[in-house]
Amino acid sequence: MSGADIYILLLIFELRISYAQSLKDKRRVIKGLKDRLSSRFNISIAELGELDNWNQSILGVVLIANDRKYLDGQASLIESMILEVRNIELITVSKEWL
Repeated sequence: MSGADIYILLLIFELRISYAQSLKDKRRVIKGLKDRLSSRFNISIAELGELDNWNQSILGVVLIANDRKYLDGQASLIESMILEVRNIELITVSKEWL
């Protein structure tokens, strides 16, 4: 596999779920978001932090491809999809190339 370009992009999304009144509410919203993102994009996604806080969540998303521009575009689409979800506020996004 010598000479092949491989790009790995890690995205960290800090989210606020303002209307959630319990962990059950939060988990329902986060599971739905993860399912939608997973079905639409070829990504790995996991909840990484704020597991016991029912109003916040930290999601990690990893993308891999041989085209950096393509990954940038996918990252923008993922962020847009998160912004469209009712009841979820996007606090911060961090992007790291690995």
